[in-house]
Amino acid sequence: MKLEKLNIIIADDHPLFRNALRQALSGPFPDTNWFEADSADALQSLLENKQQAYDLVMLDLQMPGSHGYSTLIHLRTHFADLPVIVISAHEDNMTISRAVHYGSSGFIPKSSSMETLAAALASVLYGDIWLPDHAEIQEIQEDATALVARKLADLTPQQYKVLQMFAEGLLNKQIAYDLGVSEATIKAHATAIFRKLGVRNRTQAVISLQQLEMEKVEL
Repeated sequence: MKLEKLNIIIADDHPLFRNALRQALSGPFPDTNWFEADSADALQSLLENKQQAYDLVMLDLQMPGSHGYSTLIHLRTHFADLPVIVISAHEDNMTISRAVHYGSSGFIPKSSSMETLAAALASVLYGDIWLPDHAEIQEIQEDATALVARKLADLTPQQYKVLQMFAEGLLNKQIAYDLGVSEATIKAHATAIFRKLGVRNRTQAVISLQQLEMEKVEL
C-alpha cells in the first residue's frame, strides 16, 4: 500500500498536542487528511459517519469519556479493520502490555521524537506492530480488569454510549433527551448493559467501567 491519500484521526483532548502532531506529520505524510477528536464521544461521532472511511486512529487513553482502555476495546470490537495506535504519557510495561492485549497495533510514548513517531506510523500503516525499544510485553492474566474488558466488548455501540453517560452521572431522562430516544429505550439498554456486565445496577456498572482506568492497572 502507498502511504498517500490517507485519512487519520488524532484522538487527544489537548489541542496543542493535536496541532503539534499534525504539523510534525504533515511532512512525512503530505497527502493525509487529518481529523481530530477531543473526547471519546467526538471520536465515536467521526467513526459513525458512513460517508468517510479512515485508515488509522491515534488514540490517547485518557481523554474525556475514556476510562483507560475502554475506548480501545470498543474500537477493536466494532471497528476491527481500523488500526489503532495508542499514544500515551504512560509508558510502563504493564500499560503497553495491556494496550497490545486489547488490540492496539502500536504504542508510542508521548516522549518520543517526531522522527520516531513518523516511523511508527508508517510501520503500522504497512501492517506491522510497532512498540518502543524498551517495551517488555508481559502476559495478561485473567484478572478482574481483563474480565471486565471481555464483558465490555459484548456491548453494542449504543449500549457503550449509554454506559459512558451513566459514568457522567446523567439521569435516564437526560440520556434519552441527548440521544433522541424514549426513557423506555434507555431502561431497556440499561437492562442489557447490566446483564452483559454481570451487575445489578448502574452504580455497579460504572464501577466495572472504572476498573479499566489507568491507575487501576499501573501496579
